[in-house]
Amino acid sequence: MSNHNEILLRIRKAAGKRYLFLPHAMRQMNRPERMISTREIRLVIELGEIIENYPDDARGHSCLMLGYGEAERAIHVVCAPKDDYLAIITAYLPGKVEWDEDCKTRRTK
Repeated sequence: MSNHNEILLRIRKAAGKRYLFLPHAMRQMNRPERMISTREIRLVIELGEIIENYPDDARGHSCLMLGYGEAERAIHVVCAPKDDYLAIITAYLPGKVEWDEDCKTRRTK
């Protein structure tokens, strides 16, 4: 099983227990120009794909997922699976300055 598939299974298993939205994620989700709902976060986790993997993150193994929310808008979610919950570290709308059209590839400077 590939590393992406393994972490994706861990993410979805943790999400099945409980979501924990960290303060940074809540601040980012509630910015007036974004307003990302918890329903949209769940859609990203359930149907999205991993686009970056961070196995050595100081907060524990985490990854960046891409999925689509209301009106098919692209949403990025950084999350980390734990034994009893899925930590939502941050969530944002990928910007055109930093991300290519596919919202999967970082633009090089």
